[in-house]
Amino acid sequence: MAETGKEEVDGGNEVNDPPEWGEDATKGMKNGGKQTSPVKEKSPGLIKTLRASFKAASPMTLKNKRSENTDSDQSQISNSPLRPPPSPSLSRGSPSQSSFRSPKAEKTSLTRTMSDSAIGITVTLAKRGTSFRQSFGLISKKQKQEPLQPVTEAIFSSEDQISDSVKSIDRMLELRDTYTLPEIPHLPLSVMEINKLIEMETLEEAYVNLLSLSLELQREHQALDQEDCPIEQVHKEKDLSLLYGTLRNKMSSIVRNSSTQPLRNKELLVYVAQIILEEEKRKQGEPGAVPGWREAWRDAVRDGVRDALKKVHLDRREQNASWLAVHLGLLGKAVVEDLERVKTELLSSYPADFNVFETYVSCHHEAVGEHLKRLLVEVTELKDYHALLDFIIHRYPSEKIMGSCSLQPELKEDQRVLPLDKDFLNLIKVKYCSRLQADMRTSLDRIIQLENEEMWTEKRKPNIDEGIYSSHIDMDIWTNIKGYVQGSRRIDVNLEQKVVRSCLEELKTFPKRFELVFVEWSSPLSNSSLWAEYHISYINSFTALKEHMESFKDSCPIPLELVRKEIDGLTTKLSQSVLEHFKTDVKPFLRRQMTGKWFSFDEDFSQLIERTKNLSEQTKYMSPKPKQVFVNEAHIFVVKEYVSQLMKNNYSCKNRKNETAAIKIANQWEELKEIFQDMNSTSEWLHPVGDQLSKIIGCRKSDVKHNLQPLVENYPDIGRSHLSAVLYFRGIIRGRERHIILQRLAELKESTGNAGKKERALFNQIEAAVNTNCLPGTTFSCLSFIMPNS
Repeated sequence: MAETGKEEVDGGNEVNDPPEWGEDATKGMKNGGKQTSPVKEKSPGLIKTLRASFKAASPMTLKNKRSENTDSDQSQISNSPLRPPPSPSLSRGSPSQSSFRSPKAEKTSLTRTMSDSAIGITVTLAKRGTSFRQSFGLISKKQKQEPLQPVTEAIFSSEDQISDSVKSIDRMLELRDTYTLPEIPHLPLSVMEINKLIEMETLEEAYVNLLSLSLELQREHQALDQEDCPIEQVHKEKDLSLLYGTLRNKMSSIVRNSSTQPLRNKELLVYVAQIILEEEKRKQGEPGAVPGWREAWRDAVRDGVRDALKKVHLDRREQNASWLAVHLGLLGKAVVEDLERVKTELLSSYPADFNVFETYVSCHHEAVGEHLKRLLVEVTELKDYHALLDFIIHRYPSEKIMGSCSLQPELKEDQRVLPLDKDFLNLIKVKYCSRLQADMRTSLDRIIQLENEEMWTEKRKPNIDEGIYSSHIDMDIWTNIKGYVQGSRRIDVNLEQKVVRSCLEELKTFPKRFELVFVEWSSPLSNSSLWAEYHISYINSFTALKEHMESFKDSCPIPLELVRKEIDGLTTKLSQSVLEHFKTDVKPFLRRQMTGKWFSFDEDFSQLIERTKNLSEQTKYMSPKPKQVFVNEAHIFVVKEYVSQLMKNNYSCKNRKNETAAIKIANQWEELKEIFQDMNSTSEWLHPVGDQLSKIIGCRKSDVKHNLQPLVENYPDIGRSHLSAVLYFRGIIRGRERHIILQRLAELKESTGNAGKKERALFNQIEAAVNTNCLPGTTFSCLSFIMPNS
């Protein structure tokens, strides 16, 4: 045998040193299996060369040469880049990683004949594969007589395509149902030949030769002593393990790409399934036996599904605002199309116990779940969170995807829902609510900004809707919240409640933010009518907003109560601001009542009436509920302030002026009463006080005690100091009659037994001046004759 790089002749054929089994060998095979030699020889001609190659590559030649090429093949397979699962050792202490050889074995492996070249192996194995299938009836007579011709382009009608598809499926069903494992050859092919069969996807022939090689190893192992395990045996075992790993990898590749391959390639899946079934029958201790074939098949299915989903088009957010919604639509379409192919093309290739469709559905669930987790990282907008949740909860199990008619009846009802972790789904909901709350804060701030730009800066009068001032703030906020809630309700009831809570949580802080901005802007306008109109419009708007929020009282009572308090706080402050503005405006005119000037000067009272009427006009545009509270407060303020002027001892009627004062009080009181009746005040209990006081002031001294009972019955909180002040204004400053009147008051108050209802307390809020003209309780009976009754 010549050294490396030298030429030698074997049977008239030119032989060169073989390259290592790797990249160089592959290049050689691609070049027709020819090896270049340092010494240029005369070419024997193409026909002669091919004849010699076919002769050298015949089955008999290959089998005869197998014994002399075994070591070389084992060495090359050991150096291949394949990484299959490690094989179980045939004996204790056998090496599990790289093996070594003696120099003699290495030298022997360095020479090969042209029969082992790539083109020879390819042609021979192709012929073997054909004859092998013919021997087991796997090729029809027509196929035997008429070999397939390569077709570069063909156009078929839809009927022809359907017919071909049906025929192909029928052929695969027949093949699957009648398939039996071919006879295991007594002598296996070489390692290189088996590896080439695997590469060419001639799976069944490669597999039976692997079984033959495994049996051969068993026989050799049984022939050896238990303690004896030569290095050659270890190498064979390792080669067998590598070949099994290569076969598994090839089968996984076929399964992984099966849904995208042409229909004619689905026949390979029949052999894949049968090999898996055969391997599951083998015992663990047999050479090359590796567990987990079914699991590897499922992993390949899952990887194929993952690859398919990765190809679904995905726009960048910068390119398309609806990038996620579009992508999820395409994703659902891809899932349906993939499962349709599984149903129509792949089911016929597998035995029933593989549960092929259920496995593919499960793998799609898993792959879609993983895909959505990757997408969630990119989601930042509320609409995208909504699209993601809607896809998971509604679209995916609906008739648009997993409930599609094309997937029935194979896809069961309980397989339609995407089985995601609750933590993941809750995470999306939390992110959804967080984004919603941030968006709502932005929209609320924008509402304030628009109100400033469109109303305050332009000093436009508020709109009048249905007879009241309106700012539309309530409708803007309510429409926004209602949209959020309705959108979440369509997804999930649990999400709806979370959204309501988020909205109420954000709305709770809005009234104070609005108040700060509005008060700062409106302060310079406090003396204009526009100032009050804006206040009333916002009282109306926030009152309406609170009424809108009442629809959430059953679902979120506690958060709603907090929002109520904040809104009530704002409307109360706005209302109090208007009322305080009115009080400040009319107090100077009220303070000049019941004085000496008051008898002949009516301007102050006229100003009081004018401003009260202005207030009445403004309250016409106030919502009924806040208006009622406001009018009642304004009513009691005017009554209390008017009556309190009698308690200040500023004037005492003399020379029968008490009658004039009584008439004037009665007339003025009637005007005030009429105004507040027009304002629809419900504080009717205030109406009698003016009339009853005017009677006490205008009657004779002896009759005062008889007019006290109605006053005490209506206003039991009236005290001695209050009546003393009224008597002072009447002119009864001292004397026996004054004492009798005050004593009568004490008797009447004792008979009533209470100070009256708190909501009808009038005199308790009025401070009366102390009369120091005489000591209380002094007896004037001795002087009564001096002061006659008037």
